Amino acid sequence: MIFFLKRAIRDILDNKFLHMVTIITTALSILMVSLFGLFFLNINEVMSSWKDGVRIFAYVENDLGDREITNLKQQISNTYGVKSVTYISKADAFQSLKTRMKRQTALFDNLKTNPLPNTLEIRMIPATQSWEKIENLAKSVEQIPFVNDVEYGQKWLDKFINIFNLISISGIVMSSIFFIVTVFIIANTIRLALYSRRDEIEIMRLVGASDNFIKLPFYIEGIIQGGIGGMTGLLLLYIPYWVITTSLERNFSTYMINIHFFPVWAFLSILAGSMLVGLIGCHLSLKQYLNTP
Repeated sequence: MIFFLKRAIRDILDNKFLHMVTIITTALSILMVSLFGLFFLNINEVMSSWKDGVRIFAYVENDLGDREITNLKQQISNTYGVKSVTYISKADAFQSLKTRMKRQTALFDNLKTNPLPNTLEIRMIPATQSWEKIENLAKSVEQIPFVNDVEYGQKWLDKFINIFNLISISGIVMSSIFFIVTVFIIANTIRLALYSRRDEIEIMRLVGASDNFIKLPFYIEGIIQGGIGGMTGLLLLYIPYWVITTSLERNFSTYMINIHFFPVWAFLSILAGSMLVGLIGCHLSLKQYLNTP
């Protein structure tokens, strides 16, 4: 194996420019794919944190008595997925609003009546913190008598999810294109290396060398190119990540803005995928070349 590894490294060093172009292309491809992956990783964490804080507000009729309100709370509490139900009177809600907007008290001077409704604040158990279950629970609560309306931020939530899905599809398409392009470039690099050593390969065949003996150094070559390209791409991604996160921590530390890099398992998976791309490109090139008479 050491012999094959030395041959692969020697060939890379003998064709520095050609292999450098391949490594740079692989690095740029890994950079773009990893950029999408890092975006999805962090946006999923943000969405998960939002789900933990999602509350459903059920606006009820204003003329309900204590008994009706207690019955409503009990009925909603018996619904699967509900953790707690808190009643907020319109008077308490108005006072809380005035407290939060104490610098804009002039806005309330012309109000003759309290415009806010009586509200039931519904919190969910962690096991049901998914968008589909939140929406289903909101719809079931809306069907309960004396409930006029239900609000859980569904308008902005739907828009955000649609944008997220669009970016996800774009990321998958772009990643697929970069994967195909990288495989094609690595395959052509290996093919050029094969042609440059075709006399050597023909002599090896004449003296009885097997195809596996000929192929193995090129497979190692493809894996090395993929590995170096993957490491370079991740490094190119980590540098701006470090600069951005350092700036955010320095300027927005009080807002608890956290951006995470890939965990170890994801880092190793990307690196392994990069090596696999090199291996696939090498295999396609060798298959075509060695089957040529």
